[in-house]
Amino acid sequence: MRGNNIKSAIDFKCLSLVVLMCLFASCHKEEPQEKTNFVFILVDDLGWTDLGYSGSDFHETPNIDAFAKTSVLFTDAYASGSVCSPSRASILTGKHPIRHDITDWIPGNDPKNRKLLGPQDLDELPLSELTLAEVLKAHGYTTFFAGKWHLGSNDYFPENQGFQTNIGGYHRGSPNSYYAPYKNPKLDDGPEGEYLTDRLTNESIKFIKERAKSDNPFFLYLNYYTVHTPIQANKKHIEKFNKKLELLEDAEVEFRDEGIAQTTVNHRNPDYASMVYALDENIGRLILSLKDQGIYENTTIIFTSDNGGLSTLDKRLNWTGPTSTTPLRAGKGWLYEGGIRVPLLIKPAQHNNKQSMVNTPVIGHDFYPTILSQANISKPENQTIDGHDLSKLLDDESELGRKEIFWYYPHYHGSGWTPGAAIRQGNWKLIEFYESNSVELYDLSKDISEKHDLSSKYPEKVKVLVEKLQELQESMNYKEAEVNPNYAKPELE
Repeated sequence: MRGNNIKSAIDFKCLSLVVLMCLFASCHKEEPQEKTNFVFILVDDLGWTDLGYSGSDFHETPNIDAFAKTSVLFTDAYASGSVCSPSRASILTGKHPIRHDITDWIPGNDPKNRKLLGPQDLDELPLSELTLAEVLKAHGYTTFFAGKWHLGSNDYFPENQGFQTNIGGYHRGSPNSYYAPYKNPKLDDGPEGEYLTDRLTNESIKFIKERAKSDNPFFLYLNYYTVHTPIQANKKHIEKFNKKLELLEDAEVEFRDEGIAQTTVNHRNPDYASMVYALDENIGRLILSLKDQGIYENTTIIFTSDNGGLSTLDKRLNWTGPTSTTPLRAGKGWLYEGGIRVPLLIKPAQHNNKQSMVNTPVIGHDFYPTILSQANISKPENQTIDGHDLSKLLDDESELGRKEIFWYYPHYHGSGWTPGAAIRQGNWKLIEFYESNSVELYDLSKDISEKHDLSSKYPEKVKVLVEKLQELQESMNYKEAEVNPNYAKPELE
């Protein structure tokens, strides 16, 4: 039966694409003579302060820093979720994680011995979803995927979701190794010792060179596996950061408690720093290839992360986060700022090569409508899109017309997070914790580190935000975490 269901979904998708092509032919906006190319770079687990331009005192990212000086820099950019799969699905669909029903990393790890039971969500991005790649492909774009997928297996790979080329994307969320042999069914092994980040960049540059000779525009979606675990030092650069650490007077890693978890609060991991440096080196190579082929100016480049940095982990796991998100609180898995606020740089096509800074809050599902707008493609009819077009912000306008953004993570996570949700309205941020049936309220304009809970001082603001959060969740038919009837309460609790 599953095979028949998949075949039906594929048939439906094919029919939908045919209809789309017909619609686009009759109702799309007038095309410019030269269509915009897109290079979307998604880094895995890259923290908000992991880069030189964003404040790291140990990591070095000269190429990304240089790129930031010629881009639109978003200070208040957020991932759609605090873990990877929900965020990745939202980028491709323009929908909030509740709406596409991937609210946890795939396949997740909902324990059966905790107070709450997380809702059953999907383990793959449905074929019925109309992805960004499919829309662009239907409109004449050549679509290319490289790197981490983590949105389903077998019949749910990138090539089933609109990408004409898939290099390295399959069901796993982390590499077996950053060095060949990779043991990746979608990536042929290079010579022994080849570095995965280099390889994915090489494949992307090869694609760029091929497409530069074509009249067709392209969508290159480069999903680096780095800097996800396993943390494996880059052999070419590790000595640089070992020596740098030796010269520091404050070389010790520092921590602080976060409930049952522990958070790393400074950048002092040379292995991780070498991986970030190798990432930066490859970003430089990629940008140079666009310039060498004469297509940099006509290419929109987006650089961001799928969630916050891995800084916070349950103490019972007996290992510590390799990075820090300080001054933000917590990290990947949490709905504090450290888990959801991410780096974001956008260089639009035909940009003036000057840096501008945007403080308006934006979120991952905004990329879908933004890219369609930048490509001069009308949004498909009858398709629900939760994201907002960021084009106005790219053109130096300061307002989006959106009052709030919200997150929903009703699952447990190895970071120590327990089920909950959060909402940001203006500078107000409210977090709801389901286990304790409690809320916390912060003013991000004065307290970006979320140290001072104002919920008891502003009960009316709490009431308004709790009601709005509930309204938004219900509007998308959310699935609730439920009380575990088999939960055995510890004697000391």
